[in-house]
Amino acid sequence: MDRIRNARHFAPRLQRWLDDLATAVKPAPQDAASDAARQQLDLFGQEASTPAATPHSANLLRTPETASPPVRPGVALWTPPVTITPAVPPTAIPVRPPEPPPSELPPKRQLLVGQFVLEYTLRRSTRRSIGFMIDDDGLRVTAPKRISIAEIDNAIRTKQHWILSKLHERRERRAARLEKPPIDWVDGAQLPYLGGDITLRLLVGGRNRSSYNPATRELSMVLVPGATELLLKERVKSWLQQEARLLFEQRLDLYAARLGVNYHSFALSSAGTRWGSCTVERKIRLNWKLIHFSLPLIDYVVAHELSHLLEMNHSARFWNTVGLIYPEYEEARNLLRKRAQELPVLFT
Repeated sequence: MDRIRNARHFAPRLQRWLDDLATAVKPAPQDAASDAARQQLDLFGQEASTPAATPHSANLLRTPETASPPVRPGVALWTPPVTITPAVPPTAIPVRPPEPPPSELPPKRQLLVGQFVLEYTLRRSTRRSIGFMIDDDGLRVTAPKRISIAEIDNAIRTKQHWILSKLHERRERRAARLEKPPIDWVDGAQLPYLGGDITLRLLVGGRNRSSYNPATRELSMVLVPGATELLLKERVKSWLQQEARLLFEQRLDLYAARLGVNYHSFALSSAGTRWGSCTVERKIRLNWKLIHFSLPLIDYVVAHELSHLLEMNHSARFWNTVGLIYPEYEEARNLLRKRAQELPVLFT
């Protein structure tokens, strides 16, 4: 009974103490702006158990006019990553490489033909068939890009007898040419010019100059004191090339008119044994060493190259075209081969 009496005595006092404690810890009232700020902060730093943001909150993040929310210490605001597009290099335009000069020919290929290992140089071009050429460097094959290596090798085997015989003839010609003694570059030396010999006359003067006398067939070279043999050779070569250019242009114009064609340009070449060439751009090149041969042989080469303007091949139609302006082409072709073997060694 005493315990009940004590509980009744202390109950009112306990209730007053609890009411006072509740009043002391009650939070201060907050306005709507504070609630919105807390709500936005929760969107950046909410835990996994925090409810998802309302559509209204999401709209606040996307609206540019919305003020930036206050940032709690230690919480980093997320910013959209900046995408940097790397500079795209310009697309490279494929360019067809130029035709390499004879000194930069591609490596030789090898092919077993019967009992012989045949070496040849392969060139790709826009021509429609496989072409073969024999010179002092050996066999050179020109083929379209679409032709495979196996097809090229089979074409070589098909023409192996012709190729091997021409290679043998070329080796013999080259050996015979190299056996001839070189010219002595002294006064009175004989130089081949237009199918005959002219006499070299050496004089000393105040400056280098040259002159030719057709009546006496003498080429006079005036050189400064102390001139070397190398300088003499260069002076003679320069004179021969100058004569070749003037003569070849005259013969080209003459035979072009006969054939009814026009060429784009003309230039001299210094090929080893190739006397002339004609490109699809109608550009003609003639070997300046043709000046050593007689005029009928020069005319044959001129007619040959001009005919390629109509027939870019060596078919029967091509030779018929050559025959229209140079009927004796077969005799000239054979004689040119013979005279080429008889030329002395002038410039090495």
